[in-house]
Amino acid sequence: MTPLPTIALVGPTASGKSEVAMAMAEVLPVEIVSVDSALVYRGMDIGTAKPSLAQRAAVAHHLIDIRDPLQVYSAAQFANDAGTLIAQIRGRGRLPLLVGGTMLYMKALIDGLDAMPSADAQVRARLDAQAARIGWPAMHNELALVDPLTAARLRPNDGQRIQRALEVWQVSGRALSDWHKQRAPSGVQAEGKLGEQSPTSASGQTNNERASTTEPIALISLEPQDRAWLHARIAQRFDAMLREGLVDEVLALRARGDLNPSLPAMRCVGYRQTWEALDGVWPMSELRDRGIFATRQLAKRQLTWLRGMPSRHTIACDAPDVQTQVLQLVHKITQPRNAP
Repeated sequence: MTPLPTIALVGPTASGKSEVAMAMAEVLPVEIVSVDSALVYRGMDIGTAKPSLAQRAAVAHHLIDIRDPLQVYSAAQFANDAGTLIAQIRGRGRLPLLVGGTMLYMKALIDGLDAMPSADAQVRARLDAQAARIGWPAMHNELALVDPLTAARLRPNDGQRIQRALEVWQVSGRALSDWHKQRAPSGVQAEGKLGEQSPTSASGQTNNERASTTEPIALISLEPQDRAWLHARIAQRFDAMLREGLVDEVLALRARGDLNPSLPAMRCVGYRQTWEALDGVWPMSELRDRGIFATRQLAKRQLTWLRGMPSRHTIACDAPDVQTQVLQLVHKITQPRNAP
């Protein structure tokens, strides 16, 4: 018999992955492994739409609240941890269910990561000093001269990713896009997420090992037929976060005194915009619009990732019977079958 695949339920933010996963847990013996680079952080509950304590009590969830926001968690660490968890869950006779939208994590688990140069503190300090003098848009222009492919997909103010791309160039003499071409079986390159970090890892550092798994993984992707439906969901969810106390949550994080907006945790969509509003970068009255816009951009990047994964099973997340469709597909995928 061929091994039953692990199920991965992926899709853009606000596509309903968590709701579908909980519905699956009502009829299947699943344990959920989070594929979300924001859910790993403790004390970040509202802005990450973290599963409630009741949901986590009802269904086992893994890789949630495993890091302090001051700490880092890389894509390679995720791949190693998820691989271990998948084996343990199978050992308990249960079905591993990967759920989330950090596609860099999925790539690390399925394909491994490129062995790019490690972070260089001296080079980063020099780039930071240069950016302080001329600004990140000017640094973006410099990147366009040496790595136009990477520059074309980065925003001029995306300091974290611009810095890493310039660092790779200065350390190795090769463009970041060249490193990606070296290993890109799915035709997808790394993008950012609500909490999803640059191609280097969640920490901004590179892992030279290509952590991956031989575990068969069936990708089920929830994607909207009508983009307006997803935009409405994004707005509704961000409004709910504001009502539930997103600003107070960020105020509590700031009050610790040891966090800063350059940390991967604080660069998560929603947290970054709130931190900047509290810093007076722009009026607090603009927080809602800026947060919703940033989340829409995140969803757009996630959908770009997904379109580059031809092996996925696509189900319309805005279909009225989405849960039924997913359960029918999972039943078909997990039926034991004879090896050829």
